[in-house]
Amino acid sequence: MPDAALPDRSLPVAVIGAGPIGLAAAAHLAARGLQPVVLEAGPGPGAAIRAWGHVRMFSPWRFNIDSAARALLAAGGWRAPDPEAYPTGAELLALYVEPLAEALAQSGTELRFGARVVGVSRRHHDRLHEGNRTAAPFVLHLAGADGDIDVLEARAVIDCSGTWTRPNPAGAHGLSAPGEAANADRISYGIPEVLGAARGAYAGATTLVLGGGHSAMNAVLDLVALAREEPGTRILWAFRRPLAAVNFGGGGADGLAARGALGAQARALVEAGQVEALAPFLIHRIARSGDGLLVQGDRGGRSEAVRADRIIVATGFRPDLSFLEEIRLALDPAVQATPALAPLIDPNLHSCGTVRPHGEAELRHPEEPGFYIAGMKAYGRAPTFLLATGHEQVRSIAAYLAGDVAAARRVELVLPETGVCTTQRPAPVVAPAVASACCAPAPAPSCCSPARTA
Repeated sequence: MPDAALPDRSLPVAVIGAGPIGLAAAAHLAARGLQPVVLEAGPGPGAAIRAWGHVRMFSPWRFNIDSAARALLAAGGWRAPDPEAYPTGAELLALYVEPLAEALAQSGTELRFGARVVGVSRRHHDRLHEGNRTAAPFVLHLAGADGDIDVLEARAVIDCSGTWTRPNPAGAHGLSAPGEAANADRISYGIPEVLGAARGAYAGATTLVLGGGHSAMNAVLDLVALAREEPGTRILWAFRRPLAAVNFGGGGADGLAARGALGAQARALVEAGQVEALAPFLIHRIARSGDGLLVQGDRGGRSEAVRADRIIVATGFRPDLSFLEEIRLALDPAVQATPALAPLIDPNLHSCGTVRPHGEAELRHPEEPGFYIAGMKAYGRAPTFLLATGHEQVRSIAAYLAGDVAAARRVELVLPETGVCTTQRPAPVVAPAVASACCAPAPAPSCCSPARTA
């Protein structure tokens, strides 16, 4: 896209979010001579990563470092970690995200922390108004800690805010189950630090884990490890599908060995009955029962109630579109990704976790020129995002905004295979009706990535 198509060359490109993808976007923009300003709601870079710092990712460092970010860091003497090592969230933050934010700041990029974006629009144009819309700069409203609203104008916007703040609820219908909010003190979302800070809450307790993805697998493995050390610890694992339809990953065929190993370990736990599998189990209501919870649901067409002390909801995340109400978006009605990207990642259409590289063209919205959603949020509700995919997205977007259409269209990424790119159903998994985790063998170190963040 020629520079002339952008509203005003003197205005910055606003990047929403100072996580790995937002900072990579800023590095690519700066490398092309554009002026990024990074807006982060948290008190520092990588705020969401701090919540899962205890989790080890299933992708090694060589897939987690962006090319423009690497060049900027290397210019300041930074030494890259072992490319084959698997970082925890805390290591990703300390060894890469925080140094990258510092390098960007030292090179002149403005980073605003504690600046939560609460609205994006066009100057003097709401969503309905036509006028000379494409020439109008973007207007962003930023809410500070004091509640005041600051206003920023930008020539383009790249929303890399992620999905961490909007976990999917436990309810069967995509809605919070009745009683879910009222019992929030006993419900965790994502991957709590079962073997660390949250140990006391889960030791000796019965925990119901909901979800069939890598986050749920990680939580189950940690709980099994806890059960070996804490008598009375019991794990229930609820799937929304029958076990015969659960995909535990590609095992040894997975291009990310740790991701394959994670699925294999989780599958073995179910097959050996070291956790009690509930499949299918759809939650309809959560109620307090003494010191615990009574979870009422549907078990293959019949009503069933399960008692648990705590619930871990590891069913993924969804995008927060509330502050984009005045932006003209094109979103697939199911996946909530752009119509060009959705068919590539829709789990209703295929089981393949490997998505061909894509960029500016697939991520473009009707709010042209200059508005994009990138990173995990670009995937909407699909669960197959990798950091390397986000790096390719923002590389392409930055090239296009700088007028280098050829570079924007060029593919510069090769993704690892998942080992599950098939139309065949996975083999049935059979588990005993009743099982205990008290004598479960120790699992290998957790190696998954929280909520698709690897």
